[in-house]
Amino acid sequence: MERTRKTANSPSRIERQLAHLKIVSRLLAHELHAQNAPRITLTRDQVIEIQTSIDLYIEEVMRAGKTNAHALPTRDLDVQAVAPRVN
Repeated sequence: MERTRKTANSPSRIERQLAHLKIVSRLLAHELHAQNAPRITLTRDQVIEIQTSIDLYIEEVMRAGKTNAHALPTRDLDVQAVAPRVN
């Protein structure tokens, strides 16, 4: 097994994978704080950013699962976009 050197600034694989979820969490936390109401409104761009971040996370986890010999087999996901709903 080959080991690679990690510098203090190089993120681990799990840190890179979790970075996408951290972005989503921070965006949602910001909106909850900024819109202090029972309902919040997200712009189309914000929803696209959230969806993109989640999709990137899913792809990274799927790739990591395929390269890890001890990982359980994974299926390819067929993710379909849902049309936005206007209230």
